[in-house]
Amino acid sequence: MADNIARVFADAIATDPTRPLLTWYDDATGERTELSGATLANWVAKTANLLVDEAALGPGDTAAALLPPHWQTAAVLLGCWSAKLTVVDAPGPVDVLFAAADRTDAAAAWSAGERYALALDPFALPMRQVPPGFADYVVEVRGHGDHFTPYPEAGEADVELLARAEARAAELCLTPGDRLLVDTGRHPDPIDWLLAPLAARTTLILCANLDQSRLDSRTATEKATRALT
Repeated sequence: MADNIARVFADAIATDPTRPLLTWYDDATGERTELSGATLANWVAKTANLLVDEAALGPGDTAAALLPPHWQTAAVLLGCWSAKLTVVDAPGPVDVLFAAADRTDAAAAWSAGERYALALDPFALPMRQVPPGFADYVVEVRGHGDHFTPYPEAGEADVELLARAEARAAELCLTPGDRLLVDTGRHPDPIDWLLAPLAARTTLILCANLDQSRLDSRTATEKATRALT
């Protein structure tokens, strides 16, 4: 079993970085965004470089992500793990905090050195109005490099998360080449919608506000072989 999340991600896209890795739907807005492995890797690298070069963070530092399942959330989490930050859930002091624009009020429960807000815009456009005390993640991250060399050491967080991911992938019977459709409203845990599929080298179709009447047609259109709904 791999013990490094960055390596698991790299292995998941190594065979063909140009193929679709993550397809995002939001049935409330009609949004559909498709990212290749290479495109997501660029966002992950930019995020890690933002954390290391701009925020001066690294192994042993902590991050919080007040974010729903989303393709940009995948970039944030994988960027944090590549830079060897520990992503924590419990409110308290952290070194960096990422929050969706509609969750910045909840960020008051966290003490953070750096704060980034995400509009989660379909086209990753800058925010029209940045919440006080926050920087716009999209604006800040774009200026950073497309390549990042992850820290090779595996931390305790990596080992624990990947053990859970491997177990969940086995439970879902995921295999390389599968395409997993996930109702993110019912399965918001990153183990389900991100890490278990990556560990199994499975591509993702993430559906927010899933319209059940579209499930059969979407399964056929996206050639989903597994579903978590």
